[in-house]
Amino acid sequence: MQHPHTGVVRPGRLRTVTGPLPGSAVHGPVLAHEHLVLDLDRAGEGAAVLEADRHGAAVVTELAALRKEYGLGLVVELTCRGMGRDPGALARISTASGVPVVAATGWYYEPFHPAELDGASVGELTATLVREIDDGFGDTGIRPGVLGEIGSHGDSPTEPETRALLASAQAAVATGLSVATHAQLGRGGLAQLELLTGAGLAPHRISLGHQDLLDAPSVHRELAASGAYVAFDTVGKESYQSDTVRLRLLLALLEAGHADRVLLSCDISRHAYLRSEGGQGYGHLFRSFLPRVRAAGVSEDLIDLMTRRNPLRFLTGADTKEN
Repeated sequence: MQHPHTGVVRPGRLRTVTGPLPGSAVHGPVLAHEHLVLDLDRAGEGAAVLEADRHGAAVVTELAALRKEYGLGLVVELTCRGMGRDPGALARISTASGVPVVAATGWYYEPFHPAELDGASVGELTATLVREIDDGFGDTGIRPGVLGEIGSHGDSPTEPETRALLASAQAAVATGLSVATHAQLGRGGLAQLELLTGAGLAPHRISLGHQDLLDAPSVHRELAASGAYVAFDTVGKESYQSDTVRLRLLLALLEAGHADRVLLSCDISRHAYLRSEGGQGYGHLFRSFLPRVRAAGVSEDLIDLMTRRNPLRFLTGADTKEN
C-alpha cells in the first residue's frame, strides 16, 4: 500500500532535532543508540527513567564534556512512541550541549506498546509513521530522522511486534529513513531482518540491536554478511554482559571482515547509569571500551569506521562497502 508523503530525506542529509545537517559536517564519533529522555517505568519505582526536568542538566553536562574531550559529533536517540519521548527536551539538550541529536519514531517491544497498536492494520500503522515523519512531532516542527528502536522479544516477533516491524519497513521505504531495532537480549535479529527485508527494506537501511548481548558469533556474521548493521550498543552494561565478552565478540566480527557493519553505543536508559549518579555514563565507550579495542590491535581507521562512518552511512542510506 502506498502512502502519499512529502518528506523524503535528501541523500547525505541527517534530520536532527535542531534542523537538517549534512553528514559531511559530522567529524567526530557518533553514539548510535542512546536515550536522553525516556520513561519505561511500569512498576512506579522511578528507576527506568530519564526525566527532562530532573536529569536533563546532568545529560547536558555529560554530552558537552564528551564533545570537548572526544569530539562527540552526534547522538542517535532511539526513544520512540510509548517510551516517554520528549522531542522538545531533546532540542533543548542538543542546543545546550552543542551535540546534534537525531530523534526517532516507531514502537518498542510489546510490553511497552501503546493502545494505538490495538487492532490497527499494518497500513494504518504505516500511515501513522509516515505522517509523523512528514509533519513532525505534534506542533514542535521537529521531525524524526530514524525509525527505532523497533522492538521484539524472543526468537520470533509476536503478532503486534510483527505489525510494528512491517509498518516501520514500509514507512522507511516510503520516506528514506533507516530502521534500528531492539532485539531483546540480542535474540530474534535474524527474524527481524527477514521481516524487514521481506517488506522491501534494503539490508543496509537496517541495524539489528543489542547483538552484544548474544554470544553467537555465527549469527553476527550472518547478519553482517546480509549487508545489515550489527549493533554492539549496550557497551558498559555489565549486569547484562561483560565488556570482556563484548570485546571477544567484536574482535571475532572484525576478524571475519565485517568492520564495515558494526555500530557501537552504550544505550543509557535509566538515571542510575548517569555519571552524576555513579554510573558508567554515555562516555564509557570512549573512556573504557575503545582503549581495550585499541590494545587488541584495532587501528584508528577501523575505530573511526565503526564509530563515525558506519552510523552516518546507516542513517543516510549510503551503501558503499568499506574494507
